[in-house]
Amino acid sequence: MSIPKTDSERAAWLRDRIDYHNYQYYVLDNPEIPDSEYDRLLRELQELEARYPELQSPDSPTQRVGATPLDGFDEVQHRIPMFSLGNAFFGEEIEAFDKWVRDRLGTGEQIVYAAEPKLDGLAISLRYENGVLVQAATRGDGQTGEDVTQNVRTILSVPLRLLGERWPDVLEVRGEIYMPIDGFNAMNEKARKAGEKTFASPRNAAAGSLRQLDSRITAQCPLAMFCYGFGEVEGGPLAPTHSESIRMLTQWGLRVSPELKTVNGVAGCLEFYRAVGERRDSLDYDINGVVFKVDSFDQQQQLGFVSRAPRWAIAQKFPAQEEMTHLLDIDIQVGRTGALTPVARLEPVNVAGVAVTNATLHNEDEIRRKDIRIGDTVIIRRAGQGMWVSPCPWVFQLGNGMHHSLGI
Repeated sequence: MSIPKTDSERAAWLRDRIDYHNYQYYVLDNPEIPDSEYDRLLRELQELEARYPELQSPDSPTQRVGATPLDGFDEVQHRIPMFSLGNAFFGEEIEAFDKWVRDRLGTGEQIVYAAEPKLDGLAISLRYENGVLVQAATRGDGQTGEDVTQNVRTILSVPLRLLGERWPDVLEVRGEIYMPIDGFNAMNEKARKAGEKTFASPRNAAAGSLRQLDSRITAQCPLAMFCYGFGEVEGGPLAPTHSESIRMLTQWGLRVSPELKTVNGVAGCLEFYRAVGERRDSLDYDINGVVFKVDSFDQQQQLGFVSRAPRWAIAQKFPAQEEMTHLLDIDIQVGRTGALTPVARLEPVNVAGVAVTNATLHNEDEIRRKDIRIGDTVIIRRAGQGMWVSPCPWVFQLGNGMHHSLGI
């Protein structure tokens, strides 16, 4: 069946309008039409493509969800490694990093840094060729990741084709896929009502959603993405600085952190860290620190890399978060070697976005040293990936006086 010219032109117009409104809604957070009008445009395009299948293209908004579940994820070799970052926990470490950078560059002038929050999500690499998304891959070990293109296509804040013009022939952007806190809470509430398993944290929910073999399941999950860096770029100009280049991405329909800014020297870095830390709980996504990158690409090139990390960037982590709860009981777990480990059973509490109901107490000596008793109010502190239990020194303890004996 031949396609009437008017229908072909209408389909092209609909694709452009839907892409435009996705950009306004998901990238600029500035919706221009109600959801009902957006749905009407999408339905009209679906009907046209159903009537004329030859109108379909891989970058059409109707083709975000794959029809066939995968058997597994293929490996992807990153053309440019996805490096990790060095960590700092104290202001003195940022001062030392800045001094090293200035000494290495041989300058006494203040360094301009690009600064932004460090999202607690999953690192991802998007590859666009001639403006079309052709691959999405997880970080993996930095050299080899997994091909999750089919699932990433379902994320509405990720454009299937770039907007605007003058984008590079090959554009590889790195970023973080995450689950907004509101979406996480709504998804868990829905699971609770259905009697299904809930996720412990937004990061765990994002990881589980992204690694579904059936993209139709991923499409139901409220995932989003911020872009923060580059991999391979060919056949097109970027700006001379990191911050300018990242902001160029918004012109092409890609989403970047609205918190991104440039700061001057150590004082600017520490003030940014303080300000973001104060607003951390008001953000709609989990962060675990901030990232500072030397803004000039020329200076980045002079500084280079170590084996697994750039020398021109550092992450300053936030302190471990703490919450109070009650110690309900102490159970004993027997390891494969016969070792006995006491485990605290806790009144459920959310610590740094993780639902905590138990935590290791390590050994009997540790329990006695800390004088932790069943019934006590305790502090649960998240440090790295672990949870630590400590007595709460400023609360009058109403514990029943029982230490749990391991019988050894």
